[in-house]
Amino acid sequence: MKNTLSIVLICFTFSYAKSQEVTVAQIKKDVYALADDKMQGRSTGEKGCAMAANYISMRFKQIGLLPKGDNNSYLKAYEFKAPANPHGGVDSTSKTKHSNNVVGYIDNKAENTIVIGAHYDHLGLGYDGNSLDANPQGKIHNGADDNASGVAGVLAMANYYQKNTVTEKYNYLFICFSGEELGLFGSKKFCDNPSIDLTKVDFMMNMDMIGRLDSINHLLVYGVGTSPELYKAVNTVKSDFKFKLDSSGIGPSDHTSFYLKDVPVLHFFTGQHSDYHKPSDDADKVNYDGEKKIIDYLIAVVNDLDKLPKVKFTTTRNASNENSPKFKVTLGIMPDYAFDGPGVRADGVTDGRPASKAGMQKGDVIVQLGEYEVKDMQSYMVALTKFKKGDSSTVEVLRGKDRLKLPVTF
Repeated sequence: MKNTLSIVLICFTFSYAKSQEVTVAQIKKDVYALADDKMQGRSTGEKGCAMAANYISMRFKQIGLLPKGDNNSYLKAYEFKAPANPHGGVDSTSKTKHSNNVVGYIDNKAENTIVIGAHYDHLGLGYDGNSLDANPQGKIHNGADDNASGVAGVLAMANYYQKNTVTEKYNYLFICFSGEELGLFGSKKFCDNPSIDLTKVDFMMNMDMIGRLDSINHLLVYGVGTSPELYKAVNTVKSDFKFKLDSSGIGPSDHTSFYLKDVPVLHFFTGQHSDYHKPSDDADKVNYDGEKKIIDYLIAVVNDLDKLPKVKFTTTRNASNENSPKFKVTLGIMPDYAFDGPGVRADGVTDGRPASKAGMQKGDVIVQLGEYEVKDMQSYMVALTKFKKGDSSTVEVLRGKDRLKLPVTF
């Protein structure tokens, strides 16, 4: 009888351990589901986005999270004004549309809560003006990396903490936002009307594009300056990632909405690529082993922070955009944000834009724009402010061992 009981317990323990393990198979299943053509690119306020919200709700229920949306559901609705045309602002002709954030909860009866989030919307059929494809209209933008990868991360972490036998010191709120691509609409609406008291949030962890880990293991982490404890945890937890750290709590993703409510934040990102905001950002291009590696690391970071008292919020540089360079022209490159410089490396060059017409190639490193030296992203943006549409100048790039001077017209 003892032998039989031992076998049962061993089998149960193995099964339980597997249920909370982060698996490549489940990450892949979630990314492929969200980036399927039937989701029609998950444009906020459209049918495909609602289908994605229902899929995430189904997964939250499957995992066993408590609903934290409206009317005992996972969906937390909001309204927004959609621009009448993709290049215009909101005005009297703008239509009111509806969408949902998807919110689930683990109640550990704790005083404070850790928020883990990602946006699930994308560019739909390319009509919103955000696509980098030359002729995007009518093409499905599946957004596998941006940001089905982040949502898969939220689901994996939700499953881990729901199935964990240890009762953590914090509650956990898992939230998937819509409206990010239109200007952080969903996270702003949530932070203005939250499901929990934001003063009781320990920190917010955001995942946006974590599906393209490269062979050098570059991982970009924003928000490390929003709390000393966050900076320490990111650097203390053992890993072989090559980090590029940014202290600012302000950035082009949903962590910004929380930072502006005085919540410490961390934002994780594997960098832009040639498929960014194009119909080619498909599920077969995601590095699933790399994403699992990132999620395992994020769990280790959260576990480290779960042991500590509520972390202290600190204001970071660029708390407003007042000091950010305002430029009216662009070259049409996708910068490699993991590049350490000097200069700005082009991770992609958009067809038909000034850089492409000048003969720039992927991998070129911009070191000078006209008479202005380019040392990093900040000096690059400052240099762009010196030009207006129609101006002609030169862009100097390093291509291998050669320094090339190319004519460019904005």
